Amino acid sequence: MKRKEIMEKNSSKFKLTKYLHNSRFGIAMYIITNLLATGSDIAITILAANAIEVISGANPDYKYGLTLGFFVLGFALLQNLFYWLSYIIYEKYSNRIMSELNLDLAKQAFKLNSKTYNDHDTGTFVQRIVGDPEHIVHSMVDIVDIITELVTAIVMLVYISTLNFGITLIFITAIILGLLVELVRVKLRRKNRFALRKKSDVIHSLTTEIVKSEKDIKSLGLEDRLSDVSKQSYKEYSKARIKLNLTDANIRRVRVIIVHALGYVAILLGIHYLSLAAISLGTFMLVYSNRGSLNVVCWNVGALANCFVDMRVCYDRMVALFDEKEFVTEKFGNVSLENVVGEIEFKDVSYTFKEYEWEQDTNQKFKLFGRNKRKPKTQKLVSTNQVFDKLNFKIVPNTTVAFVGKSGSGKSTILNLMSKMYEVDSGEVLIDNTNINTLDKETLRKSISLVNQFPYIFDMTIKENLLLAKGDASDDDIKDALKKASLLEFVNSLPKGIETKVGESGIKLSGGQKQRLAIARALLRKSNIIIFDESTSSLDNFAQNEVKKSIDMLKGKSTIVIVAHRLSTIRNVDKIFFLDEGKIVDSGTFEYLYDNNEKFKNMFLAENI
Repeated sequence: MKRKEIMEKNSSKFKLTKYLHNSRFGIAMYIITNLLATGSDIAITILAANAIEVISGANPDYKYGLTLGFFVLGFALLQNLFYWLSYIIYEKYSNRIMSELNLDLAKQAFKLNSKTYNDHDTGTFVQRIVGDPEHIVHSMVDIVDIITELVTAIVMLVYISTLNFGITLIFITAIILGLLVELVRVKLRRKNRFALRKKSDVIHSLTTEIVKSEKDIKSLGLEDRLSDVSKQSYKEYSKARIKLNLTDANIRRVRVIIVHALGYVAILLGIHYLSLAAISLGTFMLVYSNRGSLNVVCWNVGALANCFVDMRVCYDRMVALFDEKEFVTEKFGNVSLENVVGEIEFKDVSYTFKEYEWEQDTNQKFKLFGRNKRKPKTQKLVSTNQVFDKLNFKIVPNTTVAFVGKSGSGKSTILNLMSKMYEVDSGEVLIDNTNINTLDKETLRKSISLVNQFPYIFDMTIKENLLLAKGDASDDDIKDALKKASLLEFVNSLPKGIETKVGESGIKLSGGQKQRLAIARALLRKSNIIIFDESTSSLDNFAQNEVKKSIDMLKGKSTIVIVAHRLSTIRNVDKIFFLDEGKIVDSGTFEYLYDNNEKFKNMFLAENI
């Protein structure tokens, strides 16, 4: 499929028009109030010029001039009223549109597979979900404001053109030259803006990681090292921003000099006409007071182009989330299993970890309006590592099994393939003799609970964290899950008990407490398959034994799969699969492996010396 077809397909999944349509009343009212404010501004200028005309002529009419003055005051009050109303409308509807965009992009992010997250920085998603929608909405609002200002300036220039052709010719020349300079600036801005957004993604990711790993940084004495890394990243971001802003400022200054110079030529010509009585004082005052309209037109056309450039960049980045090639989503089938027994089988499963780098050519043609002639991002393969080649094993329902082996032997990869976080290159992963790829989302998610080595705890209360797993859980269910996870005593000791907020990422909890809360969350779901990925690695011996007892209590009720860091925690499992370099080299009970496998025995002895 060609890149153009891919972009059209992605764009069809995500269209801004849907969000604008939902807020069409507010958008219409915002435009109307701005136009009314613009009309008031035009009326003020023309009425003021006429007032000057009638009181400065050969036969001054002060009464009529005063009447015009009252009209000027009235329109000024109306103008402020319209601007006030437009601000209220802006606040209400701009935030509504942003919220809808944020929510839908977040929903799309939920659909991406785990490998996609591994292949991209955190800032890549944060910017697209939060930053880019905000930029787009602000740019759309700016477009309305800019157009209303342009209308004012153009109407005044047209009005002046009816009064004197010579001055109008100078104005038109200034506008044409100014717009040509602006066109050059806009093309350069697009390229520089794209580069800046990439640097922005990097520093957002880095900043997020530093904030979340603050304790590790201090404990390992990494402040200076991370400061150096941060310094380099922020330096590159600063250089990109300086390049963007200075290029803009330098070209704009050229335009300002040209337009200002011609504006003053128009004033000199006006003085000449005034001396010849070819124009009235009111006309001259209009020329004098509106010479700035030349810059307004050029500035706002350039600003309008900026908005479209920024919107195009942000929109393309948001649409990219729907690009299956770069941001791969999870794929589910349509097979629903009513009662999952919990049998798991790997048949000739092969999996290779591939690391890619994405490159985008920023030196490409850009259209301000219409579709960009974009060159596709290129995917460069950086490295490969074959983890499994035709791996086979079978787990009997309602048994407890463990995978052990040296670091890098593929233990966690098996769990990721088993829970469909990763997808196999070839072969089949079966649950109850059904290919996992054919199962629907509901069946898969309800059937499997995964407790990671480093679980994420949400910035909520302990109870709210648990209710995420099962919204209708009773207090007795919650109490039972906490007890089985050896966390009930700790929770009861807290002043607010189960209503205690744990902070962002569970920062108020110890590593062991976070793992036990994650285990309680998994136990609450009562899934047919429960996977523990090094889930007792951060627990002290007492808590580890308590959780081990809890897992033992589940024996025979669910299929329990454990990746073990400590071999002593899996002595009572039904079967152990011993991995070495991506292959199952042996399997059996703990006693069997200890007596018959020298490598397994040495691993256990090394751990317990």
